[in-house]
Amino acid sequence: MTDTSQNALVIENLSKRYRGAESPAVDDLSLRIRRGEIFGLLGPNGAGKTTFISIISTLLPPSGGRVVLDGVDSVRSPGQARRRIGLVPQEIALYPELTARENLSFFGKLQGLGGKDLRSGIRMALAAVGLETNAHRRVATFSGGMKRRANLAAGILHRPPLLLLDEPTVGIDAQSRQLIMEKLEDLKAAGTTMVYTTHYMEEAQRLCDRVAIMDKGRILAMGTPDALLADHPGSADLGELFLELTGKELRD
Repeated sequence: MTDTSQNALVIENLSKRYRGAESPAVDDLSLRIRRGEIFGLLGPNGAGKTTFISIISTLLPPSGGRVVLDGVDSVRSPGQARRRIGLVPQEIALYPELTARENLSFFGKLQGLGGKDLRSGIRMALAAVGLETNAHRRVATFSGGMKRRANLAAGILHRPPLLLLDEPTVGIDAQSRQLIMEKLEDLKAAGTTMVYTTHYMEEAQRLCDRVAIMDKGRILAMGTPDALLADHPGSADLGELFLELTGKELRD
């Protein structure tokens, strides 16, 4: 029986094999993500992280296994699952010729918001990412950091219980990164569950209650950052442990 009382997300024997691929992108993966935790997913390029996020967010069907989100089987009932998910993808998923407010209005309506709820969600999201005074500007005119913050705003405006973040701070300035980190800590304090993929080990060590190091579609190690480092005394930090488990060869 699948436990949904303490777990926001239950994944059982999840697999994904792309046509023509020699090996699966996700290989018989099982894990449970607790309500209110930030779960970090770390891995080199090609490890299967983005495929994993795409399946959890219902954008990609699995080849096998189950995904149960807040008691809802997301493979059988993707529409119900999507209402419980906020997605912040690696690529900027905004319309550049629309303003920040227009983008949020569009995505809020897709999530079923309207009237006061939509206006409240837009105000909350803009304030959370520090874009209130720039809400009237077209996204095309934004800096890289502003686009990343607007991307996050689109993922949280409907106040989802589960937030999926695929490298949300890649390539941005230190100030924008700090603001995003602080907002994610605020969301955690408010009870939001998060799955967080990143190549920045210091972010994972700061934010995540637990992390899993993934490669070739499988989880190599999982636990709290402190417990993982205690189990691997030769590694001084998560960065060294990551290289110990996944190797130092380039992944282009």
